[in-house]
Amino acid sequence: MKLFVGLGNPGAKYAHNRHNIGFMVLDRIAEDHGFGPWRAKFQGQMTEGRLGGDKVILLKPETFMNLSGQAVGEAMRFYKLTPADVVVFHDELDLAPGKVRVKSGGGHAGHNGLRSIHQHIGAEYDRVRLGIGHPGHKDRVAPYVLSDFAKAEQDWLDDVIRGCSDGAPALADNEPAKFSNAVALRTAPPRSSTGTKPPKEKTTETPEPPAEDTRSPLQKLKDKFQ
Repeated sequence: MKLFVGLGNPGAKYAHNRHNIGFMVLDRIAEDHGFGPWRAKFQGQMTEGRLGGDKVILLKPETFMNLSGQAVGEAMRFYKLTPADVVVFHDELDLAPGKVRVKSGGGHAGHNGLRSIHQHIGAEYDRVRLGIGHPGHKDRVAPYVLSDFAKAEQDWLDDVIRGCSDGAPALADNEPAKFSNAVALRTAPPRSSTGTKPPKEKTTETPEPPAEDTRSPLQKLKDKFQ
C-alpha cells in the first residue's frame, strides 16, 4: 500500500495558488483512476483506490501547509505504513516551471509543508517536486506561492498534472523512471517524423567549351558549300 500526499492549503481562497499544485495533482489522479469520493479523515480529505495492482490512499491535509505533518503521521500510523510508503507531491521553487523530479529522502529546503512532515515522520519518504520557478528574491517568495497561476501558465500546468496522473501507477509500483517518462511524454513530447526525405540539392553543371576548330580556311570554305 502507498500513501500519496498532496500539499496545499484548504479552502476556495487558495485553490488555484502555486502552493496548491500538490492538491491539483491528487484531484486529477483520483478523477482519472476511478477513486472513491473524498471524505474527511486524518485531519484532511482522503480517498482510496487502486493504481495498477496497488492499493493507494490519497490524502490532502487540511491543517494548512505548516502543519501538514500532523495529517500525514496520523494516516501513516493508522495504516501501519513506513516513511518509505509515503510519496509527497509539492511545489518546488528551485525547479523551472513545468519541470518534475522524483527524490527520495533529503532536506526540506525551507518548504513549510515538508518541514512539518520531517518533524512527524522523519526524512526518509519520497517526494515529487513540481517546479513552479522562483520569483527572484526571497522576500517575494510568500506572496508568489500564495498567488494563483497566471493564464499564460495554464498549458504547462495542465501537462504536468496530466503527466503525473499518467505516471501514477508506475510510482505506486516503485518505478520512478517510468513515472518520469510518463510526465515527459506530456511536458516534452517527441517530435513526430514525417518520413519524407530532404530534397536533393540542385547542382549547376558547367557546360564544356566547344572543341577547337582545326580546319584550314580553305577546308572551312569548302565545307560551307557542300
